Amino acid sequence: MVIENLSGMICRVVCAVRLFLAVSSSATAAEPAPGPPAAVEAAAVQQVDPLKVDIERAIMLAMENNRSLIVQKMSPDIIRTVEQEERAVFDSTLTGQASQRRAVADRLSRAGSGIESSITDTATGVISLEKLFPTGTALGLSASTSYTDSSLYSDTFVSNRLGVSVTQSLLRGKDVRVNLARVHQAGIDMQISEYELRGFTEVLVQAVEEGFWDYALARRQIEIYTNSLSLAQQQMDEAQERIKIGTLAETELAAAKAEVALRRENLINARSNTTIRRLNLLRLLNPSETVNWDTDVVLEYLTELPDVSLDPVEAHVEVALKMRPDLNHARLLIRRGELDVVRTRNGLLPRLDAFVNYGKSGYARTFSEATDELDGMSYDVEAGLMFEFPPSNRAAKARHSRAVITKQQSIKALENLVQLAQVDVRSAYVEVARTREQITATAATRTFQEEKLRVETEKFRVGKSTSLLVAQAQRDLVASQIAEVQTVVNYLRALVSLYRLEGSLLHRRGIAAPGAEPIDLDAGQ
Repeated sequence: MVIENLSGMICRVVCAVRLFLAVSSSATAAEPAPGPPAAVEAAAVQQVDPLKVDIERAIMLAMENNRSLIVQKMSPDIIRTVEQEERAVFDSTLTGQASQRRAVADRLSRAGSGIESSITDTATGVISLEKLFPTGTALGLSASTSYTDSSLYSDTFVSNRLGVSVTQSLLRGKDVRVNLARVHQAGIDMQISEYELRGFTEVLVQAVEEGFWDYALARRQIEIYTNSLSLAQQQMDEAQERIKIGTLAETELAAAKAEVALRRENLINARSNTTIRRLNLLRLLNPSETVNWDTDVVLEYLTELPDVSLDPVEAHVEVALKMRPDLNHARLLIRRGELDVVRTRNGLLPRLDAFVNYGKSGYARTFSEATDELDGMSYDVEAGLMFEFPPSNRAAKARHSRAVITKQQSIKALENLVQLAQVDVRSAYVEVARTREQITATAATRTFQEEKLRVETEKFRVGKSTSLLVAQAQRDLVASQIAEVQTVVNYLRALVSLYRLEGSLLHRRGIAAPGAEPIDLDAGQ
């Protein structure tokens, strides 16, 4: 008992000495070399806290901060201004004009005694209000006044007039739908931009999730290659010991060293790949106004696979035909093409407008007296028709033909997209099922490879195997470990791809975005 206590005490003392030496050595190694204090402060400033994210927070950061998404969000606002511009065609227009004129003329005097000069001053003011209605009716109100003062007459002359004019299109431009076609097209363009934004957002969410899992895979690969390097190093050390004691030929050492070098090469590549994945993920998340590209990203996720039960493939196809942004985009293009056909068909008609102009005028020596004269019985009225039609009308016919062909092209393009969508969803559905089954298969393969390596190692230790066979078993095990993790990531990527291809990714992730309503072509405008 005394010996055991003494032995334990000696062990504790030795451990304490070793710990002290280790701490002293690390403190000496950590002591900075003499240099300017500013360099030390700069190194301290560069240390940043790691960015800890789970998949939900990663998506949230991308939705708030991704630069590409911020740019894309501006498109609907830009298109909305076009719609307001087209509606402005039917706004009232108020115009006004004021002018003053002096005319000097030489003429014979009335007495015939010579040449005398006459001066005439004229001041004119006009104000009018005009408005175009979607019915093809143009309404105009006007008020004008004219003041004349001439040296030829002793009195001044004032003329005031109030007028109203109405012009109605009888053929070209009569249809309300024709006159509002550009307004409706601008509204459709805004809807198209919203569906484009939705499609871009879905692609971004998919990129974030795939980048998240790719980075997780890259970090896991580093762990696998690090462990494999340690195992290869251990195998090489064991081979060297056996060569020293003469139980193993020296030629066996080359294979062990080659395996260590290969494992170190794989680890270097894995670290480089991880850095690239981290940079790509930081760009997608853009966690701050100025991204520190040296920020470490720590991923938080559950190691268990999500329990996902897919519906029959026909159900996913049906969702895709309703929700996919590109299909709704194509349907909107057909609507836009219909409006082009309507508008260009109107251009084939001749122009026939009926117009009525009515006015009352007052004449007097002063402005107030001329205004009072407007209550009199005098008035002027004008009515008539205006006709215009080019004999060949080739430009209008060409525009209409182009609109008809473009609409047919849009219909065929939609039919093609429907087929592509069905192939995309069905292919993605098969990929999800394949990768899900592959997880079990690769896990079994990894288990067998572990057993194979264990058996080959035991055979090597008893002299019934070679370093080359052990190295080959190690490579097979590493490959199976990588394949197992890769298959899990592929399964998660396949799920995200299926949800995006059917247009339900944003809905499944709880993200509200424009363009969520399916377009029904039968609903019309």
